[in-house]
Amino acid sequence: MKKGIRYTLFATLYLAQGAIMSYFTSLNALYLQSYGLGMDKVGLIGTIAMIPFVIKIFFGLLSDKVSFFNLGHRKPYILIGLAIQILCLVVVPLINPAQNFWLFALDAFVLMAGMALYDTCTDGLALDTTPVEEEGIIQGIMVAGRALGMVLISSVLGILVDTFSWTAGFVALAALTIVPIPFVLSTKEAPKSVEKEFSWEAFKEFKKFSIIALGLLGALYSLIINGASQLVNPFLESKFTISYTTAGVVASVLGIGIIAGSLVGGKIVDRIGQRKSVQLSLLVTLLSVIALGAINSPAVAWALVFFFGVAFGLYETVYFAIAMRETNERIAATMFSILMAVANLGTGIGLGLSGALAEGFGYPIAFGVLAALNLLAIPLLPAIFGKRKTTASTTS
Repeated sequence: MKKGIRYTLFATLYLAQGAIMSYFTSLNALYLQSYGLGMDKVGLIGTIAMIPFVIKIFFGLLSDKVSFFNLGHRKPYILIGLAIQILCLVVVPLINPAQNFWLFALDAFVLMAGMALYDTCTDGLALDTTPVEEEGIIQGIMVAGRALGMVLISSVLGILVDTFSWTAGFVALAALTIVPIPFVLSTKEAPKSVEKEFSWEAFKEFKKFSIIALGLLGALYSLIINGASQLVNPFLESKFTISYTTAGVVASVLGIGIIAGSLVGGKIVDRIGQRKSVQLSLLVTLLSVIALGAINSPAVAWALVFFFGVAFGLYETVYFAIAMRETNERIAATMFSILMAVANLGTGIGLGLSGALAEGFGYPIAFGVLAALNLLAIPLLPAIFGKRKTTASTTS
């Protein structure tokens, strides 16, 4: 596969994922609030929706071990996941979440299960085909692609909802999910080489304390940035009474910040090393989340939301690049999915925690607590890197 086509494949797959993640982290709260649901219910839906990303380990194991009717380890599963996402998006407008809360939660769960399936196998395909020297670039493209999905759908979704209805918005999400399908269909999977064949022995990697600490860092960073992201639009709505269109623009500004942070993040990892990149991400995230709680005017909001987006993209890209480097190629999709599942467990906890904090104590305190949680990452760094990894990372 030509490099340009391969980059486009990964970018569009993450574009489809970013559109849905943008809805759940930025606009789902407003959709459910339009039916009279409180932030506690919003947080619960967010937590339920993230469960598939915790159990995606099994999707990775399936993909690594089983070639779907000998059609490939990645491509068929990606197509199935995309199809599930499209179907569930078409069903969403038919469910009234106030009257059928648990049916809405089930649809959200299945939708995210489809996303988790194609996300896991997309990561596996990237791990199968990406040389070491392109790891930072490919993760930057993936994170940027997902952020671009946030920008496109957030700006369009708000206008569609204000002009037409939420149904039009969900149809747009389904349409965006179709975009990567032609690129997936054109992909040809190469047979696995002997050294990359599935091996249960490779699971010994998870006995390493450095891998355990890396997983904890993933859960913590994901809890903080996604928990804070969920609060941005409801906070601005409570403070300035913004429209759906404005909420979409806010999410777009956040997405543009993520694109900037992700593209810079890939280069930063290669330039200053993994450990220093994490330290920088911690500092920028702490400052940006504190700043969100201090927003006191619409003009200030735009700059601080963009700043938070940069922190979001930077931290995510840095973590993904480190996780990619630590993955054993014999269980590529499984190991990476386990690290991502732990991170997504953090997202699920973060969505529930941030919603509960905002409901019980108000938005500024919720942002303050999330910002302070960054400090918990500091003791993990020596365990993750140590003397050997610090040296190695600075030469990578």
